[in-house]
Amino acid sequence: MDRYSFLNAAHTAFFAELYDEYLQNPDSIEPSWRSFFQGFDFANEYSDGPVEQLSNAYADSGNTKQLEQFQKEFAVLKLIDHYRTYGHLVTKTNPLRDRNVVAPDLSIQNFGLSTADLNIKFEAAKSVQLPVSTLAEIIKHLEQVYCHTLGIEFKYIFNEREVQWIQNHFETPDAGFDANLKKEILGKLIEAVSFENFLNTKYVGQKRFSLEGLEAAIPALDMLIEAAAARGVEELVMGMSHRGRLNVLANVFKKPAGEIFSEFDGKDYNAVEGFDGDVKYHLGLSSMRQTKSGKEIHLNLAPNPSHLETVGAVIEGISRAKQDRLYAESPSKVLPIALHGDAAVAGQGIVYEIIQMAKLRGYKTGGTIHLVLNNQVGFTTNFTDGRSSIYSTDVAKVTHAPVLHVNADDTEAAVRAMLFALDYRMEFGSDIFIDLVGYRKYGHNEGDEPKFTQPLLYKLISKHPNSRNIYSARLLEDKIIDNDYVAALEQKYKDALESSLEESRKHEFAEIKTFMEEEWKGYEKADEAKMLLTYDTTVSKEVLTDIAKVVTELPGDKKFISKIKKLINDRKTMFFESDKLDWAMGEMLAYGSLLTEGFGVRISGQDVERGTFSHRHAVIKTEDTEESIILLDKLKDKKGLFSIYNSLLSEYAVVGFEYGYALTNPKTLTIWEAQFGDFSNGAQIMLDQYISAAEAKWNTQNGLVMLLPHGYENQGAEHSSARMERYLQLCAEDNMYVADCTTPANFFHLLRRQMIANFRKPLIVFTPKSLLRHPLAVSSIEDFATGHFQEIIDDQQVSAAEVKSLVFCTGKFYYDLLAEREKLGRNDVALVRIEQLFPLPIDGMKEIIAKYPNADDYVWAQEEPRNMGAYSFMLMNFHEVPLRLAATKAYSAPASGSSTRSKKRYAYAIAKVFDKNL
Repeated sequence: MDRYSFLNAAHTAFFAELYDEYLQNPDSIEPSWRSFFQGFDFANEYSDGPVEQLSNAYADSGNTKQLEQFQKEFAVLKLIDHYRTYGHLVTKTNPLRDRNVVAPDLSIQNFGLSTADLNIKFEAAKSVQLPVSTLAEIIKHLEQVYCHTLGIEFKYIFNEREVQWIQNHFETPDAGFDANLKKEILGKLIEAVSFENFLNTKYVGQKRFSLEGLEAAIPALDMLIEAAAARGVEELVMGMSHRGRLNVLANVFKKPAGEIFSEFDGKDYNAVEGFDGDVKYHLGLSSMRQTKSGKEIHLNLAPNPSHLETVGAVIEGISRAKQDRLYAESPSKVLPIALHGDAAVAGQGIVYEIIQMAKLRGYKTGGTIHLVLNNQVGFTTNFTDGRSSIYSTDVAKVTHAPVLHVNADDTEAAVRAMLFALDYRMEFGSDIFIDLVGYRKYGHNEGDEPKFTQPLLYKLISKHPNSRNIYSARLLEDKIIDNDYVAALEQKYKDALESSLEESRKHEFAEIKTFMEEEWKGYEKADEAKMLLTYDTTVSKEVLTDIAKVVTELPGDKKFISKIKKLINDRKTMFFESDKLDWAMGEMLAYGSLLTEGFGVRISGQDVERGTFSHRHAVIKTEDTEESIILLDKLKDKKGLFSIYNSLLSEYAVVGFEYGYALTNPKTLTIWEAQFGDFSNGAQIMLDQYISAAEAKWNTQNGLVMLLPHGYENQGAEHSSARMERYLQLCAEDNMYVADCTTPANFFHLLRRQMIANFRKPLIVFTPKSLLRHPLAVSSIEDFATGHFQEIIDDQQVSAAEVKSLVFCTGKFYYDLLAEREKLGRNDVALVRIEQLFPLPIDGMKEIIAKYPNADDYVWAQEEPRNMGAYSFMLMNFHEVPLRLAATKAYSAPASGSSTRSKKRYAYAIAKVFDKNL
């Protein structure tokens, strides 16, 4: 890279301005500069670069004094560039101790300047928004901008307009906040500090994960909300972990303090069936706030588990859903804000996944403000053991997001940083990070002894004044407040808390408000009985025919590869001639029918546009231009939005995103598809903490659908099992659906039921691979038009009276058993398909057992090893008859890597169905 590249563009603005004036009117500028530009024009024809041009121009002009002045101007420009690039490394951003980074030496001597130059005036001052100024004045300005209590990292950004915009913002002299705004900032600080003190007094030793040491976050967030509303933001979506959460709920989101006190008192909840609640510092809240300017802004703080950064993906999905549904033309009206801990943002990989989503068309949300609550300790781990990078925020550089490092003792700097972050986000629609560097007054929680692991650090903390005292002293000195001001505000706030505490203790139960309740009006809670009801998912043949016409017709004016033309033509044949519709056709009909009824459909995951197994082809590419053609978008009666996106190679963050999307938009069928079923292992935290438990913990509904390709086709351990056993182990009460369909029509009705029902539950579907093209895995148009989802499919090919062995199975294994039965001619074996594993249709299974009076052998057959699949679930949940297991023995890996060995094991499992003595 050209070592003088910083002379290009913005950094030579003052040269450019003078040169333009010289070109328009040479006599209008100072004679020495006119002489320089005359030489510059001559030198421009043969010199090698900007520096050489300028030097040669001066040399040719014969003016030694001008040449020396130029060289010094150039040196000052270089000095300015170093402050902009490296100033953040020498900032006073750590309130407790000196920083331990290798910082550059910004001494003027390193740039060919001396103390004799301090009083010389330089044109270079114009490039930092100053008039022509002395070197001493320029340095003072640079120190204040780049090396005080706020440091800025931005020089890695490629977009020159962004760089110039950031420089102009910070380098333009700031008038500062007026006295009234300073009082408001102090007022929020007083609330932040007093709230923690009150809890510490009333609930000694109870966990609250206090914000003490980072109280500046409260006025910073409060001012952000006020400014965001003024800028037209209508929805704010925040995610954060436990540190400081109660303070944010009380003093930013205005959660009634009495509700928080009830949670501290450990009261039971008002009777809500299936609701267990969660600890107080995990709960979410939605509220409407009216700002001081009279604007209204809707605030959402998403509930979160102890997996600290998980909620970051969820709030991005929430934000995108709100943008798609309400603000498609102005997505900036929804503002996501993610609060991180320094150890978590550096240590948890989901952060990287989320950052990589920020500019992708399927997941972008127009920029997120990231606030890192940096207390310099992760649980008990020093930051020197918590990351290899200099800053915890270095992940921001992945997408060239600027980072502001702020000393949490300087509350005004924290507020300025937050307001700048808002301006940047609204201007560029990109992410920005604020690293608020403070400390943690107590241990990881209030019952912890931090001196076990950080005795020196906590000696410093014990002597350190809090930010309220620091700021109030500053306002006292500036005569903005008097000595009684702080005490009066503190007493008023404390009195209000005392009153709330007294009132809360008159109530027997804790009150839990539903997160985003407005979005869920009209939807009811569902127990297991309601989940097992039959819902009308029929669609008229006329509508199905209209959909089929659209999805089986390629645009005549476009060019497609021959395989695509054949595939689409085959779909036309199967619908209009053979009446044997395959899985992909059934899927397209499900989506099309929902779209015509006003529901949206959103699908994402790796390779979902065509489908991992090349079955879906929801997006078709033209051969010559790779234009994307989505046939479903051409439906004439389409009322809903169809969106399908190939995701980045992420499971954890993408599932979190889609969960957040489904949490916000119950009228959209939101689907995540795994490339192979066990790839969902990478999203296990989302499954454990959200999908399986969120309704019980937070009283929220969610209709996310997970499609997990499952089936043993001799493809090794990782391409066989979707780990059915794990999902079934998570099932309890009425928390989700788990299904394993065998026909396209049943899958069609399953997807439609997900939207038709007036409640939402997560739906886990073990989808096929080989069945996508299996000649028997087909359905007729009649099955789609008049059928409904069948939790159980009985055997219609045998006489009930002849049956001795009643075999229950699920999924693709059925077709393998069917083939073996036909081969053996065993009409005494009935094969019953359990299409829905949870809630298990026990009553239906009883009816089927009663239908076979002569059966004396009851079998659970599965392709998975004994310790996997649904066997253990069936043992725990089905006790009507003893079940004999037909499966391979227990194995540690789901399948063998040898196709020969795999086939032998598979054949053994099948043989056990027909021979009870094996």
